[in-house]
Formats: sequence, C-alpha cells, structure tokens
Amino acid sequence: MRLRVWVLIALLFVLHFMLHVGFGFADGAPDLLTVSLLLAAREIGFGRAAAVGLIFGLLEDALTVLAFGANSIAMTLTAIGGAFTRDLFVGDSRVFLVSYLVIGKWARDLVHWIAVGEGLRQPFVDQVLIQGAIGAGYAALVGIVLAGLTGLGREA
Repeated sequence: MRLRVWVLIALLFVLHFMLHVGFGFADGAPDLLTVSLLLAAREIGFGRAAAVGLIFGLLEDALTVLAFGANSIAMTLTAIGGAFTRDLFVGDSRVFLVSYLVIGKWARDLVHWIAVGEGLRQPFVDQVLIQGAIGAGYAALVGIVLAGLTGLGREA
C-alpha cells in the first residue's frame, strides 16, 4: 500500500466537505469523494475499496436525512466496480482513466437515483442523463488533473 493513496483520499475527503458544506458550493463543486474513491479503488484492492466506499457513503448520508442509505449503497457498489476493473484492465492509459472516471461517476449517480426511491427522484433524463453526464465529465477532468499531479494510475 502506498502512503500517497491514503494521503490523497484524506485530502480529497476534507476538500469535498469543505467545498460542499463549508463554502456552500453544493452542486457547483466536483464530487471529490467519488473521484478519490475511483482513483483509490484501483490501488487499494477489493475489500478495502468497499470499506472506504461504505464509510464515504455513510458520511455523505449523514448530511441527507430523507434518503439515508442511498449514498452508502452507491459508493460501496462504485468502489467494488472500480476495484473489479483492476483485474480486467492492465495498465492505465489516459484514455482508460478518462473513461473509467466518467463511467464510474455516471454509474454512481445511476445507482444513487435507483436507491433514492420514487418519492425523492427527479426525472431520469434530467438527473441521470443530463446532470449525471455533466457531473461525470467534471469529475473526470478533476481526476485526470489529480492523477497527473500525484502519479496515481501509473504503474510503480
């Protein structure tokens, strides 16, 4: 286990809540929890990634009382899927990393939309297809910059 993975996870965790809650940017800030989870899932393995995803989801669920558990499910499944790609894809090109982050963030939004329940959902086209695609692109851009700065995603 590389120390820089855990440092990056902790840094993005703090930045995520600082931007979303502390500064009140909410949807204007990127989803740094999902980005850090996806970057870390390929590095830390299946079990640890699922545990980190569950913890991140529970902490994010603590801020939303109406759909408690939806973020936990979404983050845990995203972590498991991200860690599973470690066995399927060897090597990390920039094209792979962009597609991995876009698909991972979009899949997290889709699972969250399903887990929220009918009473709290926005229309599928609006929330998953439009907002999800924009959020996935935003997250991928941030993830590529972070991967480039930290060296994550390159084979050691």
